[in-house]
Amino acid sequence: MIGNMKFSALLDMFTGGDKFTPPRTPPRTPPRTPPGSLVWAEEFDAPIAWGARWVGDRTSAFRYCDHNPDDNKLDWLDPGCVTVSDGMATFTATPDGRTLENGRPAWRTGLLTTEYSDEAFRVRTGDLVETRVRLPSGMGAWPALWTWKDGENEVDSFEYHPDNPHLLELSNHVNRAATYFTDADAVAPGRWVTIGTRYGARCVEWFVNGERVFADGTGVGHHWSAYLILNLSLSGGEHHPAPCGPDPITFDVGHLRVYR
Repeated sequence: MIGNMKFSALLDMFTGGDKFTPPRTPPRTPPRTPPGSLVWAEEFDAPIAWGARWVGDRTSAFRYCDHNPDDNKLDWLDPGCVTVSDGMATFTATPDGRTLENGRPAWRTGLLTTEYSDEAFRVRTGDLVETRVRLPSGMGAWPALWTWKDGENEVDSFEYHPDNPHLLELSNHVNRAATYFTDADAVAPGRWVTIGTRYGARCVEWFVNGERVFADGTGVGHHWSAYLILNLSLSGGEHHPAPCGPDPITFDVGHLRVYR
């Protein structure tokens, strides 16, 4: 979610500028079975436990806590933009009417983080996080599942932009590693996809629909931990198109689970 840096430039930084060829098809390597014991889960089968489990009006990853014009985002956080129905959370973004410090129009949108909550749950080295999401189709949408603590400790389980409809961005900002994952069958606007990330000490692994698609060989170290962030950002137009009209943009999530 380091939005002030184009992902291709981020890849160059991580690879030393060596030419990178995105994988055309996912490797056929299955995840480890079983994934471990379920230690934490959000099934979105009850109203959001604001304050107790989740916080939605601020994150230390944003300079102003509830918005962050530095990262090419239009976000202005509003817990009311995350609703639950029929076992699914829906993040809805709409024009806000306010103007960000960079002069761009703000959009009200939703974010869930375990940071600042009473529970204060953190993932740690060795954990496997898994989420099932329906990828958005609205131009400007920028959904992601990522981690954050003390200004760093970021691992992006995925980032998605509908202008690259079949591509997920996967990155480890702790010990520099990143890749594109492309699959027209699994990744597309409006499609449900299950994405997992195992935070290994020496290797972070990413899984799409149960198959390992990337192992970074760098890991997060033995003493890493971080809060979870699940959100719908809006692109400001620098690297990906901004929203092209006032229509609401939505992003759906079926579950978020952590195994240890």
